[in-house]
Amino acid sequence: MSKPTRLVLIRHGESRVTVARVIGGSRTCTGLSELGVRQAEALRDRLTATGELDGADVLVSSTLPRARETAEIVAPALGGLPVEEIDDLREHDPGEADGLSFDEFVERYGSPDLEQDPYLPLSPGGESLAGFHVRAATALHALVRANEGRTVVVACHGGVIDAALRSFLRLPAVGAFDLFTKNTALTELVRAPSGRWRLLRYNDAAHLAGLPEATPPPGR
Repeated sequence: MSKPTRLVLIRHGESRVTVARVIGGSRTCTGLSELGVRQAEALRDRLTATGELDGADVLVSSTLPRARETAEIVAPALGGLPVEEIDDLREHDPGEADGLSFDEFVERYGSPDLEQDPYLPLSPGGESLAGFHVRAATALHALVRANEGRTVVVACHGGVIDAALRSFLRLPAVGAFDLFTKNTALTELVRAPSGRWRLLRYNDAAHLAGLPEATPPPGR
């Protein structure tokens, strides 16, 4: 009997740009905050103690520093796996809004309703929600096709996890649910013998007990 394909998604730790209330895209992301480092270390210590991801085969991160740093901190608990970067697993591209404060974004572009118009770019030069979902889901499906029967761990972003659930579980593209994945939480899917994907856990952040609450993103 062939081994199941497991996909374990880790949202990055708290980022410096979130604490600074800045939109942090590929040009301006500056990595993890002090709390974000502690969150990733707590996850590493948990995985070392429990062995729940022992035997993981692949460790991947997006190209944004906050995801890469999270993967690097967790790697020792996964047997020191090297971190492979995949650019298409980065968060929703904000375009020219990259680096603006949240308040500056609202002053310049208002509050676009991407649920109502998923084809509207976040700002000029940026992605629409629909385009982002296609980009992220395409990268994830390519990743699991290349790793049939293996356990793949991905340090990524809340939006990528949202796209993964919508795609692998065959859910509506927009509007059906509102997710808020905690920093460094584990979300795990496995492909059943039928070929369909099953959600084993979502937002598993037990290792954050005792740590301060993270700074919420805008709108939370």
